Amino acid sequence: MPEWLGVLFIVTGLAFDLFGCIGLVRLPDVYNRLQAATKCVTLGTCSIMFGVFLMLGCTAAGLKALLCIGILLVTSPVSAHALARAAHRSGVRLWEGSVVDRYEEDTVSMEQ
Repeated sequence: MPEWLGVLFIVTGLAFDLFGCIGLVRLPDVYNRLQAATKCVTLGTCSIMFGVFLMLGCTAAGLKALLCIGILLVTSPVSAHALARAAHRSGVRLWEGSVVDRYEEDTVSMEQ
């Protein structure tokens, strides 16, 4: 596999990680920041790991990079969902510019 393709994935992953870090600072509330952090890990770190796999090939380190991708793809969205649900249930309010709160609508309709 050409080395430039691995470098391209690594640079793309670094860009996603950079924009995710900027999102953590700039976004207004916990839920938006959590979304930025999840995208950062899922797209950024997995792209970096895939670039490492492309550069190293089917060596022990390359296979560990693939294993890390699999673990990140499973755990990152699940943990973000759990954190967002816990924040919402504990009363952390959405940003006043938020348009809709589907979780609140679902819990109200379930109680009736």
